[in-house]
Amino acid sequence: MEKNTNEHIAPDMFEFAQKDAFLHDEKFKTKARGYFADALLRFKKNKSSVVAAWIIGFLILFAIFAPIISNYSVNDKDVVYTNYPPYIPSIAKKNIGMFDGSYTLNSQSEMQLASLRAIGEETGMDPVIKILETFETHSKYRGQDRVSYSYRVKVNSYFMEGIRTLVLSYEEYERIQQFQNETGIQVLYPMVEKTDIYVKAKEGADLSGAADNPNIWYQCEDLKGNALLDADGNRIPAYSTNQAKTYGEYHSQRIPSDPGNYIYNFVKSGSVQVRICYYNYYTYKNGHEPSYIMGTDTMGRDLFCSIGMGARFSLVFALIVSAINLTIGAIYGAIQGYYGGAIDMVLDRIADVLSGVPFIVVTTLFQLHLAQKVGTVPSFLFAFVLTGWIGMAALTRKQFYRFKGQEYVLAAKTLGASDKRLMFKHIFPNSLGTIITSCVLVIPGVISSETSLVYLGIVNLSDFAGTSIGELMSQGQAAMTTSPHAMLFPSLFVSLLLISFNLFGNGLRDAFNPSTRGTEG
Repeated sequence: MEKNTNEHIAPDMFEFAQKDAFLHDEKFKTKARGYFADALLRFKKNKSSVVAAWIIGFLILFAIFAPIISNYSVNDKDVVYTNYPPYIPSIAKKNIGMFDGSYTLNSQSEMQLASLRAIGEETGMDPVIKILETFETHSKYRGQDRVSYSYRVKVNSYFMEGIRTLVLSYEEYERIQQFQNETGIQVLYPMVEKTDIYVKAKEGADLSGAADNPNIWYQCEDLKGNALLDADGNRIPAYSTNQAKTYGEYHSQRIPSDPGNYIYNFVKSGSVQVRICYYNYYTYKNGHEPSYIMGTDTMGRDLFCSIGMGARFSLVFALIVSAINLTIGAIYGAIQGYYGGAIDMVLDRIADVLSGVPFIVVTTLFQLHLAQKVGTVPSFLFAFVLTGWIGMAALTRKQFYRFKGQEYVLAAKTLGASDKRLMFKHIFPNSLGTIITSCVLVIPGVISSETSLVYLGIVNLSDFAGTSIGELMSQGQAAMTTSPHAMLFPSLFVSLLLISFNLFGNGLRDAFNPSTRGTEG
């Protein structure tokens, strides 16, 4: 047995540590943390949810301010610049390869490339940004070797429009001349006639099959449009000088090569036909150059503005649906959970019946019949509300079953609190965190469903909201091969919104989970 070495410890080695001290609880040196502060602290620990919250905030700000800062409204449509790529003139001039309205043309022949160059020669706006590739083709014709070239060309879509032919009233024609004099921007260009273009055609030849292209301002050696060149290799202008065909006197600026006798209109009955540079005509009509941060859609609307307007509707609609479903579901579930028994069973069976109704069928029927009486948006809202509250009711019912037997509820009941007070003053506030979290998770579901239904053409919201994300995606899908931006930007916005809301909702759910309260420092 081991010997006890503590037998001879002297008594004076023992003394009271706090012999005459007054003992009491010490005050907390840090501030007490409440339930929501504790939840916020836990939420901040979830980095993905914090990033998602910032993205949601950015997208909401985009929806609010994009239509405000845009030069256009959702009703501004241009019949020419449809499905055109993003273009900002100030950035395009820097040749950095962004926002330059560029589009790639494949397999352009030498004549087609020359036609593009001709637009730049006449208007001063060369649509050819860069020749990306040159292809050489060898062939034999009548025993002789021939070499032909084709090109892959990057062009400015807005400049490529070049010259267009319009019929204007006399008043509009005079206003354009005044605009030219005030700004120095050339809108009107000299007129040309087919007989002046195809000068080598035999007298009396049928020119109806010749290219009726307003961008052909030069003499051609054949009906295909091959340019006739002078001794220096330059195109020969084919501008008309037939004063008998013009209206009034032209008193505005002329193009640099005009010797003073070119005419700038052909008189029509009560109007004039003119050749206009569409880019400059656009500036005349709108007061600024075309500028589309995200390009245009199939209706010629600014995508930047349209996405903002569509997002406004989607977000507001989703919030309204969530608020209504929260209200109905909370009341319905509270009654179920608090009273239980036969009331709970009856109400639960009603919810089971409604939950079996297919949402897409309800929406379609409402749009076909109810929308004619109450309108598209109210009928669409009814379709979401008809069954949307069931999940919220089930969640509230669970929370009431969980808390209604707690001591504080029994104490309040003993003191004479009414059922209404017990339900909405004592039990419901303790369930609010979980319910609000679920309500946030409802928002992306509503936006996804609304976008999908509009995309499929089941619901048309353009008359009410001007446009919607689903409508923009549907239109963009039809032009996706030639104008990918028309589908890219709306789908990117929806994707970011849905992913961010889901991550944000998951972060809130974890933050408000009572089992994790106090686990974060």
